[in-house]
Amino acid sequence: MKRHMHTFLAGARSRLLPASVPFRFFGAACVYHVLAWVALFAGADQFPHFSGGLGWPLAALHLVTLGVLAMTAMGASLQLLPVATRQAVFALRAPAVIWWIYTPGVAALALGMGTGNTLVLAGGATSVVAALAAYGALLAHNLYGARGMPAVIAHGWVALVSLAVLLVTALSLVYAYVGLPILARPLALALHVPFAAYGFMSMLILGLSCVLVPMFALSPAIDERSVLVSCTLAAMALLGVGVAAFGVTPERLRIAALVIGSVAVVLHLRLMRHALATGIRRALGGSFVLVRIAWGLLLASLLAVLGIVLELPIAGLPTLFGVLLIAGWLLTILVGLLQRILPFLASMHAIPGSRRPPTPSTLTAPRPLAIHFYCHLAALCCLAIATVTDSPHLTRTAAAIGLAGALAFAAFFAIVLWRRSHPVAMAPVRTATVA
Repeated sequence: MKRHMHTFLAGARSRLLPASVPFRFFGAACVYHVLAWVALFAGADQFPHFSGGLGWPLAALHLVTLGVLAMTAMGASLQLLPVATRQAVFALRAPAVIWWIYTPGVAALALGMGTGNTLVLAGGATSVVAALAAYGALLAHNLYGARGMPAVIAHGWVALVSLAVLLVTALSLVYAYVGLPILARPLALALHVPFAAYGFMSMLILGLSCVLVPMFALSPAIDERSVLVSCTLAAMALLGVGVAAFGVTPERLRIAALVIGSVAVVLHLRLMRHALATGIRRALGGSFVLVRIAWGLLLASLLAVLGIVLELPIAGLPTLFGVLLIAGWLLTILVGLLQRILPFLASMHAIPGSRRPPTPSTLTAPRPLAIHFYCHLAALCCLAIATVTDSPHLTRTAAAIGLAGALAFAAFFAIVLWRRSHPVAMAPVRTATVA
């Protein structure tokens, strides 16, 4: 256990980006988290039966996927992967430039989707794709020269390949609105959804979880051979989905990919549960309650995929799948892990000259996190019920509750930054606990 922690943290400070870089990504994610619920409220009438097309439900979806999920993934991976792979960041100014291109691009893309302005949409999409391509180049450079932690590196490569598919299909889908499609829309959609959510985002999260979960639980390092098996199975599943998208025995291949992917997920979750069970730190608070719930929703999203492939007559199933996958699995695990990552990084970026650097516990604000916890879970439940019952009123209720939770999470982030900048002698704050 000590060797695992030493491997991850040895010389970590020398490979840290300037504090302003990761925290600007996390700060933008907090803002877009709030705006996503606002957009969902505006599109509540269309959301329960949403099946694609421009409008505020699509804008809300991409404010979450691009504004919160990808924004957080870039900030976390740009900071944590150099530490995990024991390699300094290449081109220190590049992450800041990427942020300046990406952040307004997401805003323009969402505005174009919500209002139906295809020129604004195309311009925003071009900025987003350019920024993500630059991020991919930084990620590839870091992975290519990485040392140690092969399991994390393997997940990173799968995520990088998925990112390439994501970018091509995203441009095709957006440019189709201005008469310049690259791929046929059904093909682009069949590739875009799985490679964006399960490929790029999920593989990054699963890879970094192999480091973060043992580190926060103070458990021994996870068996890398088992992690590599899980990663290989997940890559095989993505390959199967990709081939099926081109019409090669699509139903059989998708079911086979679903089975293989499910085995990969179950193996990963067994490793995560073992890490938590063998860790010294058992009281991980509400953050890891959210993480555990997210793991369950990941499995639930795979069941929803099976229902879609088998064309089961369940009302609102495609939209329910989106709720389980995006708001359930991805958003829930990210906000859960961020509750640990933000104070941890803030403590490592202690203000120079302070006699005693603040600990993560002194930087944490339990009350906003408790508010966010209950609001987030209530919003998820309302969204799921609204989808099945086709209720715009319940969708608005979910959006209002989710907005309150997002504001509370933003307050937690602001408190972490303020306490880092104003170190004072204080007793460690107990992590928020929930029933």
